[in-house]
Amino acid sequence: MTTTKLESGLAAIESMFVRAKAQNRAAFLPYFPIGYPDYQTSLDSIAAMAEEGVDGFEIGMPFSDPLADGPVVQAATQIALENGTTVRKCLEGVRTLRERGIMQPMLMMGYLNPILAYGAEKFVQDAKAAGADGFIVPDLPPDEGQFLTEICVREGMALVFFLAPTSNTGRIKHVAEQARGFIYVVTLTGVTGVRASLPPDLKEFIARLKADTDKPLVLGFGISTPEQARMVGELVEGFIVGSALVRAGKEGVDAVRTLAGTLRRALD
Repeated sequence: MTTTKLESGLAAIESMFVRAKAQNRAAFLPYFPIGYPDYQTSLDSIAAMAEEGVDGFEIGMPFSDPLADGPVVQAATQIALENGTTVRKCLEGVRTLRERGIMQPMLMMGYLNPILAYGAEKFVQDAKAAGADGFIVPDLPPDEGQFLTEICVREGMALVFFLAPTSNTGRIKHVAEQARGFIYVVTLTGVTGVRASLPPDLKEFIARLKADTDKPLVLGFGISTPEQARMVGELVEGFIVGSALVRAGKEGVDAVRTLAGTLRRALD
């Protein structure tokens, strides 16, 4: 089944938040790496989550030194690398998902080195042609990201930057000016991973951010249960779940589908 997306790039991301807001809920963006536990299963897992009505995707591009990722995602992306997953293969995966009729926005999540090795401008253009809508690059601070921002502006693509609880007011304003699509809010200092509970000062941190920006805020790092999804859904415009879904991926497509469906329905 092949369909044409009505919107792409930054416009698709913006519309995603509008739709979720109209339903009085946060947008749910699962993370899943291409190539884990193998290439075909990763695509089938993403397609299964799309059928469960998730709002968008963070598509993982495996890298040998994923410094923001916790042990679950690190182990999975290592397997993906051993399976021969390259940047080109990840873009091919997005193209295939679009050909299968997946309409949700997709952001390529990966580290800077492989993007530079590919060629930043060519990467953005090829990702756009494949059907991606934007990029999340954890090791690229906005101070050093102007070159990528300029390409994304030219190509109409989203580019997401991060804020953490340690960010001061100046930093918050700088990131808010540079971010295209949304701001990725790290709930705690440290790496990604399943957490039993979210930080007690999270509400205060979100209030601080909302005082300085009206860009959509998307929470990540540590969200894994329907209860947590419901809680953050009342605070921000979106949230990302990664490690819990990757862990489910070990058990197969149905396990990923079930967890994603449970998290999505917790928002209704």
